[in-house]
Amino acid sequence: MDSEQTQEILRLREKKLKPKEIARKMGLKVSEVSAFLKEQAEQKAIAREESGELPPVFECLINANCLSRLFPEKGAIATQSEDDLDTTTDPGMAIVTVTRSPGFNRFIVCTYLVDYWCLGVKDASGPRKYNRSEYERIASLYYDSFIGGAEKISLTQAQAIVWGAVEYAEKLGLKPHHDFGKAKELLGEWDGELKIEFGQDGKPFYTSGPYDNSASIINSLNKSVGEGNYEYLIGMES
Repeated sequence: MDSEQTQEILRLREKKLKPKEIARKMGLKVSEVSAFLKEQAEQKAIAREESGELPPVFECLINANCLSRLFPEKGAIATQSEDDLDTTTDPGMAIVTVTRSPGFNRFIVCTYLVDYWCLGVKDASGPRKYNRSEYERIASLYYDSFIGGAEKISLTQAQAIVWGAVEYAEKLGLKPHHDFGKAKELLGEWDGELKIEFGQDGKPFYTSGPYDNSASIINSLNKSVGEGNYEYLIGMES
C-alpha cells in the first residue's frame, strides 16, 4: 500500500466511512483497510499514552431515572415513555460511567456511585480495561435494573455530577470513597461552569447503607450544617 493510498484511506475515514465502504471505493481488500486503520489507531494510542494525554471519550452513561432531577432544564429524560415517567421517582443515587477508547476494540472504564442527596461519591471502580463485547455486557449489568435503563450524557455533565457531588459532600465534612483516587483520573478536569443542585429540597438527606459508619456521618452533619438542618433515614443496614 503506497503513501497516496494510505492518505486517501485516512481522508475517507475522516468522513466516517466504514472499512468496507473505503475498500469498495479504492478497490482494496477490506482486511487491508482494517489492518491499516487498526495500526494507525494503535500508533496514536501509544503516542497519546507517552504524552500523558487521556484517550478520547467513547461515551458517558447514567441511569435515566435520575436525569429529570439532575438536569431538569434540559429535558434529559425525554427518551423514556410516558408510563415510565409516571412511575419515576428521584432515587437519590446515580451510577455514572465514563468510557474512553485508547485504540481499536479497547475500552477503559470507570464507574462512580453518586449519592447526590448527601454522601457524594459513595463508591468507585476502575479504571478497568475491556474489549467491546465485555464492555457492552458490563454496561448492561449496571443499568438494566433501572427504570429507563441507561442514558447517554456528555463528559461535561458526568464531570458536573461526580466532581460536583464530591465538592458538596466535602462541605459536609464527608470524603469520597477511597477508590475514587484511582478512578478520578478518567474524568479529566472539571471547569466548574455547569452547576447542579445537590441535596433534597435544599438540604442534605442522609439514608444509611449497609457499609456506612452512620454515627460518624451524623456527627459530620451536625458539625457542618447543625441539627435540624438535614434529614436522615437510619435503619437500612439489613
